[in-house]
Amino acid sequence: MTQARQIAERLLDAQVDFLLAEVTGDRFAEVIARDVAAVLAVGDTIDFGDVVSLEQGVDTVATVFDRIGGSPVIADTVGIFSDAIYDHIASNTEYTLGDVVDREPVEALLEKIFGMHQAQERILDRLTESPLVATVAARFVDKLIGDFMQANRERAEKIPGVSSLMSLGQSAANRAKKVADSTFVGDLAGKGALFALKRTNNAIRDMLRDAPVHSAAMEFWDLHADEPVAGLREYLTQKDLNELVQICYEIAVTTREKEYFGMLVRECVEVFYTKYSKHTLAAMLPELGLTADDISTEILRYGPAVIESAKRNGVLAGLIRERLEPFFFSEQVLGILGGE
Repeated sequence: MTQARQIAERLLDAQVDFLLAEVTGDRFAEVIARDVAAVLAVGDTIDFGDVVSLEQGVDTVATVFDRIGGSPVIADTVGIFSDAIYDHIASNTEYTLGDVVDREPVEALLEKIFGMHQAQERILDRLTESPLVATVAARFVDKLIGDFMQANRERAEKIPGVSSLMSLGQSAANRAKKVADSTFVGDLAGKGALFALKRTNNAIRDMLRDAPVHSAAMEFWDLHADEPVAGLREYLTQKDLNELVQICYEIAVTTREKEYFGMLVRECVEVFYTKYSKHTLAAMLPELGLTADDISTEILRYGPAVIESAKRNGVLAGLIRERLEPFFFSEQVLGILGGE
């Protein structure tokens, strides 16, 4: 048995050296290409639905959102990323906004938004249910009227004798306002606010449907399209961007914890499962925009550096030996080597 164990030691050493050679130099690329092709060949015989159940898919996606979405790495880097983006935008004058974003999809997006009349109607209708919004609309209308009156007052005061009449009218209006604040006229003011909101909504509705809003929006885009990307920093400070990103991240993190979000995830997984459960694993790669060469390329992009590092400190050889040693030193193998 001692001789058998010595033979097993030599075989184990030979096996370790063989496997290390498989992941060294040009041979590693050949091995990866061979193994990826073999895996895909096997995957071409297995349907996605046969190896992944609907519940497993739901659990996996939920884990991704729960663990990765709220991981400390993302939490720590989201603000850093926003600062880095702002710094790059602030200094980049090589590219214009039009170079980064094509005009055609922007035009299509705006056309779609302005053409969503059902959404616009619903939003405007819900706005009328808010007393505060009605008050804001009333103040907006009052502001427009006030500015108009002020402009006309300035013109009228240039005419002799009209100035005193304007002052008298303003005094009367102020007294009427004080009365309105303490009598039933206040109720009329509330109704007036609602009326102002409805008039404002009608104006917005007519503007969105009849006015050349889309053309005006595209004209606004065209004014910025030829400007450097760095010009975007004029719209907000680095602090503004950082805080906006942090707020959006907080919304995303807290939303993913809600039960309703879990229902949405499940619904999306069910749709995906229904569509692709009968696809083979290999046939799904083209659906994802991937090929065997893509997979091999990505493995070879990172694999050699990791493996070479593990080989230098002996970790890789130790791991291989640890996995194979139980086999070579098993009673069955030693018995075979001993001639039993």
